[in-house]
This record gives sequence, C-alpha cells and structure tokens, in this order.
Amino acid sequence: MNWITNFVRPKINSMLGRRDMPDNLWIKDPETGEMVFHKDLEQNQFVIPSSGYHMKITAKERLKAFLDDGAYSLLENPKVALDPLKFRDEKRYTDRLRDYKAKTGLEDAVVSATGSIEGLPIVVTVQDFSFMGGSLGMAAGEAIIKAFETAIEQKKPLVLFSASGGARMQEGILSLMQLARTTVGVDRLKEAGLPYIVVLTNPTTGGVTASYAMLGDIHIAEPGAVIGFAGARVIEQTIREKLPEGFQRSEYLMEHGMVDMVVSRLDMKATVSRLLKILLKEKATEEPLADILPPVPAVTEARAEA
Repeated sequence: MNWITNFVRPKINSMLGRRDMPDNLWIKDPETGEMVFHKDLEQNQFVIPSSGYHMKITAKERLKAFLDDGAYSLLENPKVALDPLKFRDEKRYTDRLRDYKAKTGLEDAVVSATGSIEGLPIVVTVQDFSFMGGSLGMAAGEAIIKAFETAIEQKKPLVLFSASGGARMQEGILSLMQLARTTVGVDRLKEAGLPYIVVLTNPTTGGVTASYAMLGDIHIAEPGAVIGFAGARVIEQTIREKLPEGFQRSEYLMEHGMVDMVVSRLDMKATVSRLLKILLKEKATEEPLADILPPVPAVTEARAEA
C-alpha cells in the first residue's frame, strides 16, 4: 500500500496533470456539518456565514481583523523563568513550551499590541488558545501587566480578548499568583481613569474568569462562547443536578446579568469603538448609549416582592 501511495499514485497524477487537494481547502461547520470554503471563511473573520458559528482564531488574526488597516505594533513580552518548578508529566515542561513556540510562532499565550480602531488609539491584549489552551502562567501574567502599564503610560484605553482554560498547572502557585497581580494592574488602569473593556471569547474559564476577565468596565461576549469557572460536568457531579440548557453560554450569561452584551465578531470593532468614545466622553456616534446596550428586563411585581 505504501508503494502504491508513495510512488504509483504521484506518478499517475503527474502524467495526468493532477494536483493534490490541500487538506484544509474546505472547513466543516461544527454545528450544522456544512462545508465552507476556507477563503470565504477567512474573509468573514472565521464566522460561518449560514449559522453564525464563531471559529477559534489566532491572536494575530484577531489583531489584524480588529485594528485599523490590520496595522499594529507588538509589545515585547517581559522575560521570565521558563521552568521554575522543574515540572514534568508526560514530557518536560521546557520541551512542551518549545513545541508550542514552534507550532504557534508565539513566545507564550498572550500577545499585546498598540494600534487604533476607527482612529482611536488603544492597547489590545489577546489570549491565544492555541498556545497551551491560553493558560495563564508567569509569562502570560507579565505580558498582561506590561499591557496595563503601557496603557497607563500612553494614556490609552485597553481592550482585552480572553480565551483560556485557566491557570497553568505546570507552574503551580506561581501561576495562581498571576490572578492577584493582574487584578492590581486592572485597579491601576481604573485609577488612571482609562476605560477597560473585556471581550470574552470561547472558552473563558478557570482562574482567568476569576480575575481580570470579569473586572472590565464593560463585558462583551462573542456568540456561543463558554464562560465560567468550573466546567459544567464538574458542577453537575458536585451538586447532583442537571444544569439548565445553555448554561455558561454567552446568551445565558447575558440573560442573567453576568455579561453586558453579546456581539458578533463582525460587529465587534464598531461596537467597541462606540463604547470607548462614550467612556472617553468623545463624540462617538448619533446613537445614544441606550441604543448600543441591550435593554434591561423589566422587574415584575413577583420579582419585586421577592
């Protein structure tokens, strides 16, 4: 079989002028099973046109789509100790980091940059889920703090796109310390009077949800994103009850007041720009704030008595 696959088939294809079809030419919609041409998907910011399903994208793809003309200047991530605990599971932590760096082209799970949206200068921080599940370790924590410091120094608002499975277990307590350290960064940004908007993408869980991802002035979520602390299965096993349908999804959380808005990736740039200009007291748009934010549900008599 190897001889046929490796020699005979390529020889026949070359004689007939055939070319091999790339494996990623068509991408399957996880919800409907529909096959979508990858160029169409790329032009639509990796949102399935028919179903609206939001595919995961890399940090640099997000920066390119979100910022004006796709132009940005990357902030250099601070250097940290690579393996302070000398951790090893199936492989050494240093080997695992090296593999992910080669695979993604990133230094760690967080990428920060300066740029502008609709002419407004901002600092943007993006977590890349493809790097160890966007887990929060010392390098990621330092990169986030560096972004807050840059925003304060340059007097710019900060927009953070979260995507994470939580703290990085290979760094133990040193990873958990980043929850407190990044929270201090949020406080300093707010003391400087600068807006902080968080965009929650799929998934945002664990210690990231328990820290800077839920401390924004405004919380926006992409449609269908999983947002929470513990996983739904763990919660069900703990409380021994069946969770409601759509639990921990963006739409469910907005209905219950945990996020302010659910916004498509295609409308994210315009929405964030309007909100930032309102928060900065600049002339944003003819649309009042009430037209941007979703309506607040009316309080019924039964709820008022409760």
